[in-house]
Amino acid sequence: MMKPDLRVYAVLDPARCRGRPLADMAAQAARGGATFMQLRAKAASTRSLIEAAEAIKRALEPLGVPLVMNDRVDVALAAGCAGGHLGAEDMSLETARRLLGAEAIIGATLHSIEDVEALPVAAVDYASIGGVFATVSKDNPAPPIGVGGFAYMRQQLAKRAPHLPVCAIAGIGHLNAAHVIAAGAHGVAVISDIFMADDVAGATRRLRALVDAALGQRSDE
Repeated sequence: MMKPDLRVYAVLDPARCRGRPLADMAAQAARGGATFMQLRAKAASTRSLIEAAEAIKRALEPLGVPLVMNDRVDVALAAGCAGGHLGAEDMSLETARRLLGAEAIIGATLHSIEDVEALPVAAVDYASIGGVFATVSKDNPAPPIGVGGFAYMRQQLAKRAPHLPVCAIAGIGHLNAAHVIAAGAHGVAVISDIFMADDVAGATRRLRALVDAALGQRSDE
């Protein structure tokens, strides 16, 4: 399968959309230039998650943006999502691959060098490294790793998986996206800078332009 395009990885969280319909927010972000989408709703019931994922998937299909489900492989399967994104406390990546199949897009969150070293590279299609900056979108007891920490983890991961796409996550927006791209990210995972904005499409468009410009300045791109 083709590598996922992580340039603007929009993470939809019902708690960070100002009460607006998720499918509408997803469509606006996609029209603004989001290249990849994740639904993350930790507190939602299984039924409501499936319904939300199905609605978002319908909104994104005409726009060509894939949707993955955070944590919940069962919901990804039930809603027909493109794949799933898993953290260290979730189902193992190897089990997720077996359940979702060879064509699914599966991503992993890496918080530490230990996570980098333990990553089952053959089971994943991309990785998110973070949290890079402080964020209000998620409880994270560990301190932010900063751009320097991201760059180091990115370099160590590249030794194991040189062709694996990597995005940076946590506290990222238009003010700092270029810094993590310069540090080796292929894209940025963003919540609030997109979905808390008055103009979701406009905010996404601004972020996409910044990411594309920063990638254009990299010698390895």
